[in-house]
Amino acid sequence: MKKLFKKVNAWLHLWLGLVSGILVFVISITGCFIVFEQELKDLLNPELRIAPQEEHLLLPPSRLYETAAAAFPGREIYSVWYHGLNRAAHISLAADSTLYVNPYTGALLAVKPHHDFFSFMEEGHTSLWMGRKIGHAVVSWSTFIFFLLLLSGIVLWFPKKWNKAGVNNSFKVKWKARWKRLNYDLHNVLGFYALLVAFVMAATGMIMGLSWFSKSVYWLTGGKTMERREAAHVAPYPQHAIRLRVDEAWNKVRHEIALYNKHDIIASFPDEEDEPIYLCTDMKMGIWRDLYMDPNNLELLPSSNKRITDLPFAGQLRKANYGLHVGAIGGFATKLLYFLGSLICASLPVTGFYIWWHRGKKSGRKVTS
Repeated sequence: MKKLFKKVNAWLHLWLGLVSGILVFVISITGCFIVFEQELKDLLNPELRIAPQEEHLLLPPSRLYETAAAAFPGREIYSVWYHGLNRAAHISLAADSTLYVNPYTGALLAVKPHHDFFSFMEEGHTSLWMGRKIGHAVVSWSTFIFFLLLLSGIVLWFPKKWNKAGVNNSFKVKWKARWKRLNYDLHNVLGFYALLVAFVMAATGMIMGLSWFSKSVYWLTGGKTMERREAAHVAPYPQHAIRLRVDEAWNKVRHEIALYNKHDIIASFPDEEDEPIYLCTDMKMGIWRDLYMDPNNLELLPSSNKRITDLPFAGQLRKANYGLHVGAIGGFATKLLYFLGSLICASLPVTGFYIWWHRGKKSGRKVTS
C-alpha cells in the first residue's frame, strides 16, 4: 500500500508539473517583479520624492482636483491618492495617463502612462494577459495545481533514512557535482527551502481567486458567515458642492478615524448625487480599510470596513491576505524572502522538466540498445 501511494504520488507530481509548468513559471516570474514594485518606482522616479512639510500644509483633494482639471480639461477625475508627507500625490482620471502633483503646492510634477512595465507584469501575474474572465480562472486553477504539487513534492523530498547521507541529500546542494545532480538538487533542496513561502503564496492566491477555497479557510479559522457589502446609496447631495464635502471627509478621516499612516489616503469624487464618498485609509503592510461616507452628514455607512483591531481572528486574517500574498506583511525582510521564494518557484518547472527529459532520454537509449 505504501509503495502504491508513493508511485501514484510520483505520477501525479510528474504530470501535474508538466501540464502546469509554463503557467507556474510565468505566474512566479511576474510575481518577482511585483514584490518590489514600490521600491523600484521610488528608485526610478526620484522627481516624485519631495521634502516633507508640516501636515497642515497639505492641500485638500479639491485643490489637487483643480490641477488635474486644468491639465486634462473635460476628463472625468475619479480620485486623489496621497502617499504620505514625502511623496507626490497622484490623481486617477479617465485617461491613459496618471498625474503626479506636489501635495503642498498643487504643482504638476509629472504625467506618466497609466499602463507601465509593472502594470504589464501585474496583468500577467493575475490573468496571463488572457483577459480578466478567462485569465483569472486559468491563474486560479494553476495555483491550485501548484498547491497540490507542493504537497506531493514534500512527500517525494522526505528522506528515506535520517542518517548523515540522507540528511545531506535532502538539505544540501552539491554545487560541485555534475549538471544532472546539481539540477536535481536545485529542484529538490531549493524547493524544500522555498516550501513555506510557496505554501503561503499559493494559499493566499487561491483565497483571492477561488471562492470555495476562500470560504473554507474563513470557516476553518473560526469565521461564520462572510459579510457582504451591499452597494450603498444615500440621499441626494448637490454635485456642485461635492468637492468641498470630499475635503471635509478627507480631514475627518485623517484626524478622527485613521489609526495607521493617516497621511496615506485615497479620496474619491462621487459620480452621482446619491453616491457616497469613498475613502481608503489605514494602509499598512498590504492592509487597508475601505470607508463609505454619507456626504449629507459625513457619517460612516454600514458598508464601511471595521477597524482591523475590532475584527475576529478570521476577519483579521482575511484583511491581511493581500499583504501575506505579496510579502508586504513584514516589510523589506519578508519582501526579500518572497522575492527569493518566487524566483525558486519559477525555477521548479524548469529543473523538473530537465529531470523528466533526461530520464526519458536515458530510457530511450536502453530501449534502442
